[in-house]
Amino acid sequence: MRLLWPLLNLLQGVYTIAWTSFWVTVALLSRVITRRPRPGLLLARRIWAPGVLAIGSVRLEIEGLERLDLSAPCFFTANHQSWVDIPALFVALPVPLLFLGKAELARVPFLGWYMSAMGMVFIDRRGRAASAKSVERIRRRLAEGWNLLSFPEGTRSPDGQVQRFRSATFAAAIETGVPVVPVALDGPQRILPRGGFKVRPGTVRVVVGEPIPTAGLTRGERAALAERAQREVEVMLERLRHGIRKP
Repeated sequence: MRLLWPLLNLLQGVYTIAWTSFWVTVALLSRVITRRPRPGLLLARRIWAPGVLAIGSVRLEIEGLERLDLSAPCFFTANHQSWVDIPALFVALPVPLLFLGKAELARVPFLGWYMSAMGMVFIDRRGRAASAKSVERIRRRLAEGWNLLSFPEGTRSPDGQVQRFRSATFAAAIETGVPVVPVALDGPQRILPRGGFKVRPGTVRVVVGEPIPTAGLTRGERAALAERAQREVEVMLERLRHGIRKP
């Protein structure tokens, strides 16, 4: 069995690259033809992401969608455990979803091309001015009515525990009055841990928390808002790990 896992993971890796490359190409063509990002985002949610989860034999359990107001944009903030988070969230959240990503991702073939074409926001942390420009891009997307998702930890957690939420991007939610929606994921770190491509079948559980209103908050309160969102995610994650379902 030990010899079969590396072979299976190799096949999964090759198939995932081919699957992703094909559907990114289709999405880019749809962007050129329609001049709109929504068809490409729909392809990701309905076809690409379910396919990636199926390749890894990943099951998805979702809780809390009834808390969302789908008529207005949201600023989602989630803990980050694994690359599996991205297809899981594409499927779990029933809205056209734009991710925030590190500026380095813009240089990654296919992934960077797709993110740029769909209007996703790259976060540049090289200095205060660059960071301010990133926040302004987030603000514009929210003002245009888009749903954005941020991983405020900044990188994948090494042990599955929630790291400190960085506060800069929360300023955009405050300035637009868009609610912050905490989202907790449990399971991705066991399915695809950091370091290599060692995929194991499993279940990803996603819980959508109560939206946190930002109306009336000032930019100076962004750190407190980030701390509140982090606490909400930690509480939901702890509940998931203890098998407690919220009534």
